[in-house]
Amino acid sequence: MAEELDAETLAFAHRMFDAAREGNTELLAGNVDAGLPVNLTNDKGDTLLLLAAYYDHPATVSALVSRGADVNRVNDRGQTPLAAAVFRRSSASVETLLAAGADPQAGGPSALDTARFFDIPEMLALLEGQVGDPRS
Repeated sequence: MAEELDAETLAFAHRMFDAAREGNTELLAGNVDAGLPVNLTNDKGDTLLLLAAYYDHPATVSALVSRGADVNRVNDRGQTPLAAAVFRRSSASVETLLAAGADPQAGGPSALDTARFFDIPEMLALLEGQVGDPRS
């Protein structure tokens, strides 16, 4: 059985996930540099990177990627940071994630599926530039 976390540790973790949602890059990067696991997940499997991408904070995405965040890690719903960035139409985050090796076909729905479903041609163009159109 997993060990229960104390209230202080849980409060700290909540602050870190809030920092990712709010784009508080300095706070988050400082704590990762001090030993916070860069791939920390919440109870839904969301990583700090996925939250930063979903809430459209490219500087935070970049800081986490540069500190070794797993760009292809999926949450409990199969979502990836890249698909989140595509959904938010964040070219800067998409480019950072792709440059770090994010797979446009990973997850479910994938970033490619997300761009197609929501009819986001500018995101589809960025993604297909990485993989070529798999439908051709």
